[in-house]
Amino acid sequence: MSLTNVLQAIPMLDSYVRFGKVTRVIGLMIESRGPASSIGDLCLIHIGSKQKQRCIQAEVVGFRDETVILMPYTSIKDISPGAVVEATSKPLQVKVGMDLVGKVIDSLGNPLDDSMLPKGLTAVSIDRDPPNPMYRPPIEEPIEVGIRLVDSLLTVGKGQRVGIFAGSGVGKSTTLGMIARNTEADLNVIALIGERGREVREFLERDLGPEGLKRSIVVVATSDQPALMRIKGAYTATAIAEYFRDKGLNVMMMMDSVTRVAMAQREVGLAIGEPPTTKGYTPSVFSVLPKLLERTGTNEYGTITAFYTVLVDGDDMNEPIADTVRGILDGHIVMDRQLANKGQYPAINVLKSVSRVMNNIVDETHLRAASRMRSLMSTYLNSEDLINIGAYKRGSNREIDEAIRYYPSIISFLKQGTAENSTMLSSVDDMKKLVELSDS
Repeated sequence: MSLTNVLQAIPMLDSYVRFGKVTRVIGLMIESRGPASSIGDLCLIHIGSKQKQRCIQAEVVGFRDETVILMPYTSIKDISPGAVVEATSKPLQVKVGMDLVGKVIDSLGNPLDDSMLPKGLTAVSIDRDPPNPMYRPPIEEPIEVGIRLVDSLLTVGKGQRVGIFAGSGVGKSTTLGMIARNTEADLNVIALIGERGREVREFLERDLGPEGLKRSIVVVATSDQPALMRIKGAYTATAIAEYFRDKGLNVMMMMDSVTRVAMAQREVGLAIGEPPTTKGYTPSVFSVLPKLLERTGTNEYGTITAFYTVLVDGDDMNEPIADTVRGILDGHIVMDRQLANKGQYPAINVLKSVSRVMNNIVDETHLRAASRMRSLMSTYLNSEDLINIGAYKRGSNREIDEAIRYYPSIISFLKQGTAENSTMLSSVDDMKKLVELSDS
């Protein structure tokens, strides 16, 4: 930089450090008189004595008259009246780069194993706007996820955003682990939001495995952390995926779960005085979700293929968050507890699931084969009660007879072991062969 440029930049520098003082703490909310700041700015709350002083990071989430409302990223322990609040005048940033691959980090971008961050990383803001829709290329190419059922009957495209809807304990994490290990994407970015602490290491070692971790960046915000940390975990993972997409890579992003992000946003909204609306969720929840989910997908440089898990209370697919997310995304995969109870894994209900871009990314014979298999499954399930009680007589209906004959083969096709990898080519070929048999 030349001396002229330096001299021109000096008048533009802000040499002031702005301070305020804590006046009240209620629950998750910290109120302070000052400092001058904007919504989303990071502030530092200085606590402790001069000999053992430390800082708590907090974010400006609102204002009330002259009072600044802050939410902490960590525990509010040791905050006292009059504690000094320092404004940084900038939002939260995390450091990203290829050397971060294989790391497990928290919502602030710090490694969870207490190691040092690699050098040479780039600082990026975690809060960005979604891409301009005019610069989003259409989704025209399928991406292999390594799950036979999905690759053949619910084909996913590069840059597609898909929701995985399920109750607790139906196999969401196992399914995500299979995708992370088997996908042909260049890189995985996995966000574990609101997980139990016990489940994090189990997911890393059992579901993801060493091979999956070598090509993944995992962002973790466990359920015991403050609501703002859980929200920022989702934003941090999305920002990391965006960074690599802008480098021209095809990124596979997985978030488990977007429901817990919505619950954390509800906590923040209620704390700052928002009125509860639909089933206790605040209005900000339904404005935050589209902004977060629309950030993934395609842009002019690369793609982010995203899988978001959605917890459905009591397997109710029409609860507010499930209904909102289903309307935003490009497809949904419904996991069925009844199928899991029967020992069918992955427990995906094909007839209730849909990929909205499948018609645009596969050939006509693939579509016909998938449609035919769905038809056979639907025919059998519509008559299953009659078949099981012996009320149906063979020969009464040709389509039902055909469905009965080949239903065991279809179920065998849909089942897949967690350690089993299936290529898209072999999955589609197997489906076509099965349909050809059923047509004979």
